[in-house]
Amino acid sequence: MRNFEYHTPTRLIFGKGVVEKLPEVLGALGNKVLFAYGGGSIRKNGLYARVTELLKGFDVTELSGIEPNPKYSTSVLDGVRLCKEKGIEVILAVGGGSVLDCSKAIAAGALYDGEPWDLITYKVPTKAALPVVDIMTMAATGSEYDSGGVISRTETNDKVGYMDPHLFPVASFIDPTYTFTVPNRQTAAGVADAMNHIYEQYFNAEPNDLADGMMEAALKSLMKNVKIVLEAPGNYDARAEIFLNCSLACNGIYSLGEADSGWPMHAIEHALSAYYDITHGIGLAIITPRWMSHVLNEQTLGRFVRYGVNVMGISPELPRHTIAKQSIEATYRFFESIGIPMHLAEVGIDESRLREMAHHVAVNEGLDGKWVYAPLTEADILTILKNSL
Repeated sequence: MRNFEYHTPTRLIFGKGVVEKLPEVLGALGNKVLFAYGGGSIRKNGLYARVTELLKGFDVTELSGIEPNPKYSTSVLDGVRLCKEKGIEVILAVGGGSVLDCSKAIAAGALYDGEPWDLITYKVPTKAALPVVDIMTMAATGSEYDSGGVISRTETNDKVGYMDPHLFPVASFIDPTYTFTVPNRQTAAGVADAMNHIYEQYFNAEPNDLADGMMEAALKSLMKNVKIVLEAPGNYDARAEIFLNCSLACNGIYSLGEADSGWPMHAIEHALSAYYDITHGIGLAIITPRWMSHVLNEQTLGRFVRYGVNVMGISPELPRHTIAKQSIEATYRFFESIGIPMHLAEVGIDESRLREMAHHVAVNEGLDGKWVYAPLTEADILTILKNSL
């Protein structure tokens, strides 16, 4: 088992009605609040009105319209400008992972005198950030319990993962009832996102039984409970279990002591959503079984056998290669069964830019290094993309 340091400073406040504690939490951090949110969903479900009521007594500036796959040149820069102009002391992000990812980048940029993109791309270190509090309305990214986010810069087709210890939220409010009205397609995409977070950690060269057991249980929980909520959107216990799984899936606890994998599926999908602005979880679901098939070999076989038996319920009596192949087929069928389109053509992506995207990934992500679980050349990446059409 590898050495590690683990610290998660975020306070998770989980359950029905927990948002009532918002004034107490914010009050300890400051009075000048940037209230950041996305589209109209929080108005439709009544959360906007409730948060506005709870914010009485605070000096509030609103930043609305934060996009899915949040954009640097609009939302991040607008937020940084508002924070500096208004002397913002704390950011309140209300919505899904995109709103929170954007707010984290704003929090760092607000306390930096240069170009915030330099922070996001690690050209300069992040030395400080405004405190961030969030109220999550979507179970997916796990941004509420981790130190990073993903920001897109459309003019250069870059989608960059930005992580730094200063970006952990101070507190995250998670009330599963806010996810009752999330459309089935988004619910399925969120679960696919969380499952892929786990896959990116599960498929590594130095596993341990404790981490494997946690990840296997989490995958089975997500697969079971998403089927429940797609039929019964108001099932609180199933929604709660999905949300907790999503929160834990990306904060590092599932991979303590293990080797890094390189997160290749995310690297490839980031190009898809940077070039075409597709839903992240859907892109990941499309890429996942194709990546699995491409990297299946004698070195990776044991991981796929364990996955097939312990997660997908395939008989251990079958030949090892059969188990591995059936596990990949079962993964594809599961995503298909929850309504996710499983071909790039179904989400508006054709062959015209695949070579360009493969080159972009190869140059910017470095997936051919020895530290990657299953190294990928530019040709490998292109093959995976073509097989995903």
